[in-house]
Amino acid sequence: MIRRSTFDPRLYLVIDPRQCAGRPPTEIAAAAARGGASLVQLRAKGLETREMVALARALRQAVVPFDVALLINDRVDVALAAGAQGVHLGQTDMAPADARRLLGPDAIIGLTARAAEEVAAAPVSLVDYLSIGGVFATASKDTPSPPIGLDGLRRLAAQAAALSELPRTAISGIDAANCDAVIRCGVDGVAVISAICAAADPQQAAAELRRRIDRALAQKDRS
Repeated sequence: MIRRSTFDPRLYLVIDPRQCAGRPPTEIAAAAARGGASLVQLRAKGLETREMVALARALRQAVVPFDVALLINDRVDVALAAGAQGVHLGQTDMAPADARRLLGPDAIIGLTARAAEEVAAAPVSLVDYLSIGGVFATASKDTPSPPIGLDGLRRLAAQAAALSELPRTAISGIDAANCDAVIRCGVDGVAVISAICAAADPQQAAAELRRRIDRALAQKDRS
């Protein structure tokens, strides 16, 4: 079982059924995992609870053979019911302390931070990574806040690194064309949605992203 000490945030696929071009999310998740996706999150705002649990269980089975963890966006109850490895929480979702108490010490818990005060307030002893963004404009999620851009990402990543050794990921509008620049801002991985979900060949798209991410991380380590 993948535990919080062994999860890999380098290429973090957020599966949204609405972004899958009518294809089964399980097929996209499995193809992405074959291509190099290292972490998968189910974000399914429009699904009823039972439907979401069923999809989460199917996704877990799809990625388990690749040693890829499945997280659930927002819904601690769905994560528990489906046997997912953890959750990703926004600033208005269940408090990380409550999620940790419910899910246990081995669960993976991520937290979104898009402003300096959110980074400063992050309960770093209770969560396993910080997701910073949105970095660029995207059609994958409705948000009233403007993108923080690379400069904002760089500032928040540096702030987070000074506070804790927690992995940092970036999200929103990231693809193969800009993931190198995103990694150079001081993050350990990128979260993508349409760059894989909407790709004609999700496995190839994941493989190209993973190649670029690994190269950028190697260059960052040498600098």
